[in-house]
Amino acid sequence: MKKITTVLSLILVVALVGVSCKDKAASKIVADNVESATDRDEAQKQLPIMSFEKSEHDFGTIAQGAAQETVFKFTNTGNAPLIITNASSSCGCTVPEYPKNTPIAPGDSGELKVKFNGSGQNQVTKTVTVTANTEKGTELLRIKAFVNPKGAAPAGPVK
Repeated sequence: MKKITTVLSLILVVALVGVSCKDKAASKIVADNVESATDRDEAQKQLPIMSFEKSEHDFGTIAQGAAQETVFKFTNTGNAPLIITNASSSCGCTVPEYPKNTPIAPGDSGELKVKFNGSGQNQVTKTVTVTANTEKGTELLRIKAFVNPKGAAPAGPVK
């Protein structure tokens, strides 16, 4: 009998606590907080969009050690300022240069220069990861080349 009384008492206590919490939850909502949360959510929908003219560049056939350079042009097609926080390559032979600490306004354009020192042999592909305040957070760019070893006869893909 004691076990049944204890179990029923425990169920009654849990039910009372559950009902009392629900009543208090509705009274805790503050209209100002709801308004500021709505404003914050709307602001988060305004993001920059980084649109590149091209996302890949082919240097073609080059001699080993021949330095190469290309420019990736982009436009901020979003509705908030674009800020590039970093640009890194997949190896030390590729060096990206980007506009640092310079917000790019919606509708404005910019350039990201990529230098490649011509290392490697045969078909070489390198990636550059651009980190920015876009929805995706990162953009991938690629460069490729067919690198002929020094002193070798010209070879490689025919265009």
